[in-house]
Amino acid sequence: MTRSYVQKLSTILLDAITDKDPLVQEQVCSALCALGESQPEEALRACEEHLRLHEKLAHPYRTMILRAMETVVSNHISELDKDMARAVILLASSEMTKAKDLVWDWQQAASNVLVAVGKQFISTVMEEMLSKLQPGALPHYFVVRTLANLSVSNAFGMVPFLTSILNTMLPMLGTAKHDTTREVLCYALQHFSEGTLEYLANLDQAPDPTVRKDAFASPMSSAYDILFQQWLQSREAKLRLAVVQALGPMSNLMPSEKLEEQLPKLLPGVLTLYKRHAETCHVSKSLGQILEAAVSVGSRTLDVQLDSLLAALHAQICVPVESTSPLVMSNQKEVLRCFTVLARYSPDRLLAFLLPRLDSSTERSRMGTLHVLRHAINSAAAQMEVKKPFILSAMRLPLLDTNSKVKRAVVQVISAMAHHGYLEQPGGEALVEYLVQQCALPPEVEKDGVSETGWPDLQREQPQTAGPSSEELPADSVRAVSVRTLYLVSTTVDRMSDVLWPYLLEFVTPVRFTGALTPLCRSLMHLAQKRQEAAPGALLIQYDGNVTLPSPYAIATRLLAVSSSPYHGDGRGAASLGLLNVLHRDIHPLLGQRWATTIPLLLEYLDEHSADTLSQKEWEEKLLVFLRDTLAAVSDNTWVCQLSLEMCKQLPCYNGTPQEKNFLYRCVGTTLGAASSKDVVKKHLRELLETARYQEEAEHEGLACCFGICAISHLDDTLTQLEDFVRSDVFRKSTGIFNIFKDRSEVEAEKAKGALMLCYGHVAARAPRELVLARAESDILRNMFQCFSTKVLGVKVETKDPALKLCLVQSVCMVCQAIRSSAQASCFHFAQKAELVAQMMEFIRAEPSDCLRSPIRKKAMLACTYLVPLEPALEEQVRADMVHGCLQSVMAVLPEPEGDDDHQEPLYLDTMQALEDLLTSLLQRDMTPQGLQVMVEHLSPWIKSPRGHERVRALALSSCLLQHFLEHLHVSALVPFHNLGLLIGLFSPRCADLWPATRQEAVSCVHSLLYLQLGYEGFARDYRDDAVERLLVLKGGLVHSDPATLFHTCHSIAQIIAKRLPPNQLISLLLTLFEGLGDSDKNCSRAASVMINCLLKERGHLLQEKVPEIVSVLRSKLQETWEEHVRQATQYSVSLLASQHCEAVVSSLLGSPLPFDSQTCILWRALAVEPSITAQVLELLLQKMSRDVPFKESRAFLLSSCPGRVATLLPLAATCALSEVTSVAASAPAVLELYPQLFAALLLRVSCTLGVQLPRTLQAKERRATGLALASRNLDPCSSAVDTLQVMLLRGGSEDVVQCVELGGGWESLRTSTGHEEGVARLASAMAKFAGPRLPLVMKALLCTHSSVYEVQRVTSTAFLAELLNSSVVKDLMLLESLLDNLAARQKDTCASVRRLVLRGLANIASGSPDKVRAHGPQLLTSMISGLDDGDDPQSLVALEAMLGLAKLLGLVEPWDLRSVLLHVAVRIRPFFDSVGWAGAGGHHGPPQTHSQPGHPGTCFLALLPLPLSLSSTCTLGPRSCVTIAPSLGPLGGSCRLPSWRKRHVPTSLASLSSLLQEKMDFRSASICLFGHLNKACHGNCEDIFLEQVIGGLVPLLLHLQDPQASVAGACKFALRMCGPNLEREDLAEAFQKHLQEGRGLHFGEFLNTTCKHLMRHFPDLLGRLVSTSLFYFKSSWEDVRAAAPMLTGFLVLHVEPEHRQQVDLEQLLAALQLLLKDPAPAVRMKAAETLGRLVKFA
Repeated sequence: MTRSYVQKLSTILLDAITDKDPLVQEQVCSALCALGESQPEEALRACEEHLRLHEKLAHPYRTMILRAMETVVSNHISELDKDMARAVILLASSEMTKAKDLVWDWQQAASNVLVAVGKQFISTVMEEMLSKLQPGALPHYFVVRTLANLSVSNAFGMVPFLTSILNTMLPMLGTAKHDTTREVLCYALQHFSEGTLEYLANLDQAPDPTVRKDAFASPMSSAYDILFQQWLQSREAKLRLAVVQALGPMSNLMPSEKLEEQLPKLLPGVLTLYKRHAETCHVSKSLGQILEAAVSVGSRTLDVQLDSLLAALHAQICVPVESTSPLVMSNQKEVLRCFTVLARYSPDRLLAFLLPRLDSSTERSRMGTLHVLRHAINSAAAQMEVKKPFILSAMRLPLLDTNSKVKRAVVQVISAMAHHGYLEQPGGEALVEYLVQQCALPPEVEKDGVSETGWPDLQREQPQTAGPSSEELPADSVRAVSVRTLYLVSTTVDRMSDVLWPYLLEFVTPVRFTGALTPLCRSLMHLAQKRQEAAPGALLIQYDGNVTLPSPYAIATRLLAVSSSPYHGDGRGAASLGLLNVLHRDIHPLLGQRWATTIPLLLEYLDEHSADTLSQKEWEEKLLVFLRDTLAAVSDNTWVCQLSLEMCKQLPCYNGTPQEKNFLYRCVGTTLGAASSKDVVKKHLRELLETARYQEEAEHEGLACCFGICAISHLDDTLTQLEDFVRSDVFRKSTGIFNIFKDRSEVEAEKAKGALMLCYGHVAARAPRELVLARAESDILRNMFQCFSTKVLGVKVETKDPALKLCLVQSVCMVCQAIRSSAQASCFHFAQKAELVAQMMEFIRAEPSDCLRSPIRKKAMLACTYLVPLEPALEEQVRADMVHGCLQSVMAVLPEPEGDDDHQEPLYLDTMQALEDLLTSLLQRDMTPQGLQVMVEHLSPWIKSPRGHERVRALALSSCLLQHFLEHLHVSALVPFHNLGLLIGLFSPRCADLWPATRQEAVSCVHSLLYLQLGYEGFARDYRDDAVERLLVLKGGLVHSDPATLFHTCHSIAQIIAKRLPPNQLISLLLTLFEGLGDSDKNCSRAASVMINCLLKERGHLLQEKVPEIVSVLRSKLQETWEEHVRQATQYSVSLLASQHCEAVVSSLLGSPLPFDSQTCILWRALAVEPSITAQVLELLLQKMSRDVPFKESRAFLLSSCPGRVATLLPLAATCALSEVTSVAASAPAVLELYPQLFAALLLRVSCTLGVQLPRTLQAKERRATGLALASRNLDPCSSAVDTLQVMLLRGGSEDVVQCVELGGGWESLRTSTGHEEGVARLASAMAKFAGPRLPLVMKALLCTHSSVYEVQRVTSTAFLAELLNSSVVKDLMLLESLLDNLAARQKDTCASVRRLVLRGLANIASGSPDKVRAHGPQLLTSMISGLDDGDDPQSLVALEAMLGLAKLLGLVEPWDLRSVLLHVAVRIRPFFDSVGWAGAGGHHGPPQTHSQPGHPGTCFLALLPLPLSLSSTCTLGPRSCVTIAPSLGPLGGSCRLPSWRKRHVPTSLASLSSLLQEKMDFRSASICLFGHLNKACHGNCEDIFLEQVIGGLVPLLLHLQDPQASVAGACKFALRMCGPNLEREDLAEAFQKHLQEGRGLHFGEFLNTTCKHLMRHFPDLLGRLVSTSLFYFKSSWEDVRAAAPMLTGFLVLHVEPEHRQQVDLEQLLAALQLLLKDPAPAVRMKAAETLGRLVKFA
C-alpha cells in the first residue's frame, strides 16, 4: 500500500463525514479522534490532506473534521513535532481565513485548532497570526479573535507579544468602519487586558517577571480614547456591549491620571447604557471593574459621581429577579459587588442614600433598598459598625410595611443584624417583636397582585387570602422565613442569648402571638436549657423590677390551654408542654419530679398519634388528669386560688377559639374543685355566670362542664350559686330590657336559660350519687323547668326554641341517668315521672317524621328509657302511646340519598339505638309471651311495610327485642309458648326480602324464637341445638341477592322449623304463611311458598301423581303463572313422574322444541332432585347423544372447499338436557357414577362440533327467541357442549379443574379451531392435577378413539393423552406403558397434527416421568429424529415440535444414546438459527428480493436459510412470485444435506407475512435453545468434532442477542451460558453466567466487549474465522443484528494482539465497513464508524 493503514482508515471515515445523520457524523468524528489517540500525527496528516485535497467540501463537514483535529491536538499536544504542528497551523490558518465573509462554525473550529496548538507552539502560531496581522490593513475577523483567545488560554506565552500586537492594532482602530470589526477589536482588547492582568497577578510564575503594568498604559490609553469617544456612541447594541466589556479590564491598565481625568465622563457614559440595554449584566460587571480601579488609585472625583452611581445601581437592584433568567441573576450579583465597593469607600453616603428610600411608595424600591442594606451589613461590617444606631432608627418605617415581599426582606435584614450585633443595641427589641409578629401570621398563600408588566402592584397594602395549613406554606413565605430565622438566631448566634431571654416570654401570653407559640416555645426551650447548663439549680426567670414578664400562673394557664389543640400551629401542644417542663422550677418548686414523669408520657402519646387519629376527648381528659396531679403535688390553697384567678382572667382571650375556651372552662372547674376556700369558689362561680357569653352556644357546654366538675367537691355551693342566678332579674320579663343584661335581647336570655339547664344537668351527672337523689326534684328539676317555661299573666308559656328544648332534654337525661345509677334508685319514688314522660313525648311528636334535623328525639327517647324503670310504673295506655309515638317518629324517617353527605348517619344510628333501648326497657317490665306479642304487634305494620327501609328497621328492632327476651328468659314452670307459630309465620318469609339486612334480621328472629321454644320446653339457657345453630350458618348465605340461593336457604330454614315446631303450632304457622303469599314483596311471597312446600313434604301428605302424559299440562301451567309455589309444586310433580316413568319423561322432554324454553328447563332440572332417578336420566341422555351422527355435511360443503357442517337435532337436544340436569346439585352422585362416560362423550362432542352450524330453521328461531329474550341458553353446538362439560365437571366434584382451566382461558380456547388444542391441553393438565384417580377409566374411554373416523376426534384425544404425560400421575397410576404404546401407534397417522401431538406427548415424559426417560431413551430419540425428517408436513411444524421435544429430553437420556445422534442433531438444527432475517439476493447470501428495500411488498423471504453457512443459491422466480432455494456447503466443512421438503416455494403475499415471521421466530428460538441443551449435555465430555460446532455457533448466538424477538434473544442467552463450559475457559464461562442471567437486562456493548476480550486472550487464532463469519451478518435484514455485527468485529480487533493481523483480510473488512457506512439505518452507520476507529490497532 502506498499510504499508511491509519491514513486509509482515516480516509474512509473522512469520506463518511458527509453523512446526513448528525449522530452518525458525531460517531465518525469520535472514530477519527479514536484513530488520533493511537497515531495522532497520522490522523492529523490524513485530516489535513483530506481538507487540502477536497477544496469543495462543504463547510459543515470541514467543521466536523476541524473539531476532530482540535480534540486530537488538545490530547496529544506534547507528542506533536514542529513540522506536524506547522502543517496543522497552516491548514487551520488557511481554513480560518479562506472565506472573507463570516462562517462562524467553520472559522471558529479552525480558530480553536490554532488556540489548542498555541498552548505548546505559541511562537509558531504567533508567527502565522502575525503574518496575517499587517500594519495598515484590517485583519480577518477570526485572526483577531484567535489572538484574543490565545491571550487567555496561554497568558504567559502571549503577553510578551502584546506590545507589538497593540502597536500594530491601535492604528487600525481608527480605520475600522464595520461594526463586526469593531466588535472583535473590542473583544481582543478585553481579553488582552484580562490576560495581562492575569500575568501581572502571577508574576512569580511568569517567564518574564520584569513586565510591568506601565508598559501597557499608553496603548490602553490610546485605545480608550477611540472606544469611549467614538465607538461607545454607536447605534449598534452589540458594539456598545463589546466596548463596555472591554473598558472594564482596560481601566485597570490605564494611567491613574488618565483614569482620574476620564472618570467624570466614563462613569456617566457607562451608566447611560443601563437605559439602552435590556441585558445589563456586562454593563454592571464592567462598572464594578471601573469602580475597583478608581478606588485602587484613590480617585477624588468619585465623590462627585457617587449620587448618580447610587441612583443607577439602586434602579438595577430593584429589577425583579427571575430564577429562570441567569443573566438577571448575574446582573444582581454584579450590582451588589458594586455596592460593596461603594460601601467600603463611603458608608456615610451610601446610608444617606439608602435609608430615606425605605419609605418609598413602590414595592420595588423598598425591597431593593432592604436587599442592598442587608448586603452592606454582611459585606462591609467594619465600615457599618459605627452606623448601627442610625440603621436601627431607620428600620422603624419598614416594620410598618404590610407587603409580604417587603416583610420577607425585612426579616432577612433582621437576620443579618442579629449576626452582627445590631439587636443588642437600644431599639433592637422592636425588631425582635417584629420577627415574632411575622411568626404569628396566619397560614396563608402570600400572593400579591401582579400587574401587566409582571411586577406586583405598586400599592403599599395588599389583601391576603387564606390558604393551606402551615405545613403547606411555600418555603419562602413570610411566616416560614420568620420561623426559620427566629430559631436560627436563638440557637446559633450566641450573642443573642441575653437579648432573647427572658424577653421572648413576654410574647407567650398575648393572644395576638398565638400563631408564633410553636417557634417561640422551641426557641425558649433552647435558651432555657443553655441557661440551665450554665447555672444548674438557679431560677430561670428573674422578676426583679421586670413588670412586663408574665407571671408563672399566666404562663402555666396559657401553655396548658393551647395544648388542648396539640397539632395546630405546627404542633404547638408538644412545644408548649416541653416549655412547661423546662420551666417547672419557676412555675412551682415542687413540680419538678412530678412533671418529669407525667409530661414525657403526654409527649409520647402525641408522637403515637396524628391530627387524624387523636381522640380530642381522650386527650383533654389526659390534660385534666395532668392538671389534677399538678394541683395535688402543689397542695397549696393560695397557689391554687391564684391559678384559678388567672384562668378566669384568661377566659375572654379565647372567645375566638371555642374548643380551647371550653377546655379552659373545664380547667377552671378542676382548679376550683381543688380549692378549699369556699368564698373564692362562690366568687368565681358567680363571676362565671355573670360574664359568660350565652349568645355563643358553643360556650354552653364548657360552662356546664365547669359547674359539673366543681360540684364534685362543692355541690351545695354550686347549686346555691345557680339557684341565686335563676332567681335573679335575668328571668323576669319587664319592658323587654333585663336588669342585669341591659344590652341583651330576649333571645339571648333564652340562650342563658339553656346554658343554666345544662349546668344543672352536668351538676346532677357529676355530683356524688348519694347526694343527688335528695336534690333531684326539689332543687335540680324544679329550677330546670322554671328556666324552660315562664308565666305571662299567670299562664304558663313554654318555649318553642329547639336549642332550649335540646338543653332541657339533655339535662333531663343526665338527671334521670344519675337517679337510675344511684344505689337507692329502687327505693326512690319519682313523683314527676309521668309529667316528664309526657313532656318528652310532646317533644318527640313535634319533630318532623320524615327527616332528622336535631338530636331532640334521640335525647327524649333516652330520657324515657331512663324513666321507664323508675317507680311508679306507667299505665298501659301510656306505654302503648309511648311505643306508637316513638315508632311513628323514627321508622318513617327517609334514608339519606346515595351520594349525599353522610353527616347525619351518626345521628340516625344513635336515634335507632335510643329507640331500641326504650323498647327493651318497656319489654323488661312484662317478660311474658303476651308482653312479647304486644311489642311485636306494635312492630307488625312496619314489618309488612312496602317501604324497604321501614322493614329493615322493624326487623332489626324485633331481633333485638327477641334476643333480649331470650337472654332474660326465666321459666319457673313448663308452660306453652302459645304464639310461636304466629311469630315464626310473621318473620320467616322475610328471609327472602329484597333488602339483605332484612333477610339477616329475619333469620335472627327465627333463631331466637326457636330457642325460646326450647326454653319453654325446659332446656337450659346454655343449651345449643345443632339444627337451630345451623340457622346462623345459613344466615351468611343471605348476604347476596341470588334468588336460587335465597330460596334454597329458605327451604333449609323451613326444614329446621319443621324439625323443631311443636305439632300444635303447625296449623297456625301454615295459616300465617298462606297469608304471606299475598305479600307485596314478591320475594317474600315466593319464600312463603317454598316453606309451605317444604313443610308439606316433611310433615304433610305427598301429592299423588297419575300418568307421565301430564308433562305437557305441567308445562302449560308453568307458562300461565310464575308464582313460586306453582313452580315448586310442578317440579315436585315431574320428579315423581320420572321416578315411575323415566324413559317416557325423558323422551317427552326431548321432543320439546329447541331451544328449550325456561319452563322446559325447569322440568329438566326437576329430574335431578331425586338421586334415584338421576343416573337413569343421564344414561338415557348419553344414549340419545351417541345414537345419531354429530353433524351432516351441507350441500354447500360438498360442492366447495369451504366448511359447511350442520348439527343434528337429537344429540344437540340431549346435550342441552344434560347441561340442565347436571346443573342441579342433587345430580352429583349420579354424575360421579357415570363420570368417565360423561367426560369422554362430552369432550368428543366438543371436538365434533367445532365450526358446526345450527340448521337454518333453528338459526332463525334462535334469532327470534333472542330478540324476545326467550332463549335460556346459547344454542351454538360447540358452546353448548363446552358449557355442559363445565357443568358436568362441577357437579362431579372437579371444581378445581374448572377453575384451573378458566384461569388459563382454556374454556374459551376449546370453542375455537385455533385454540382447541391448547384448551384440551389445559383441560388434561387440570385433570391430571386435580382428578387423578378418575384418569384410568377416562383414558380407557379415550384410547379407543385412535380409530375414529372423525379426524377432529383423533386430534382431540391425542392432545389430551399427550398432555397427560406431562404429569407424574400417569406413572403413579401405572398407565405409562399403555399410553406410550397407544401414542406410538398414532405416529403413523395420516394427520400431521396427530403426529405433531404424538411428539409433544413423548417429550412430556421428561417433565412428567423423568426417571423413565432412560428406559425409553432410544425409542424417544428415534421418534424425535424421525420428526426432524418428517417430509409430509409442508409447514415443518412436526420438525419444530421435534426440536422442542429434544430440548426437554437431552438431559435425561443415557449419554451413550445421545452421543450417537449428537452431531447429527447439531448439523440438522443449524439451518434454523437464521430463519428469515436476510436481505439481498444471490451473492449476498440471503433470500432474493424483487425490490431493493426489505419489507417492501415485493420482497420474498426465505423460509429456512442455513446461514451463516456459505451458500451457493439459485433463485428462480416463478409465475406466482415464489422463490426456490438450493443451499450447499458451509465454511466449516462437512455436508449439510437438507431433506427434500426444505426445497419449496415461499409465497410472497403480505397477508401471510406476519404469521410466517412468527413461525420462523419459533424455529430460531427452538433451534438455538436446543443447541444450548446439546452443549449442556456435553459438559465435561465435549469431543473435538462437537467443539467445532460450538465455536462455529458463537457468532450467530452473540449477534442474535440483538434479535428483535425477545424469545430468540433469551434462547441465545441460555445457549451461550451452556456453551461456556465446553470452551474450557473459566473466565469466559463466568462472563457468560454473569451477564446472561435469565430475567435480567443485558448491556450488550459491555457484554460483547468482555466476551471478545476473553476470546482473544484464549483463542486468538480464531480471529479470522470469527471476523469472516460476522461479515455474513453485515447483510442481515434486522437493523439491530446488522449493527451488532460490526460492533463484534470492532471488539475482536480491540482485544487481539497486533501480531494476529494476518488472520484478517483487511481489504475485505474495510470494503464491507465502507458499505455499512452507506446503510440506510443510522445506528448501523454509527457502529461501522466506531469499528473503523478501532481498526487503527492493525496499523
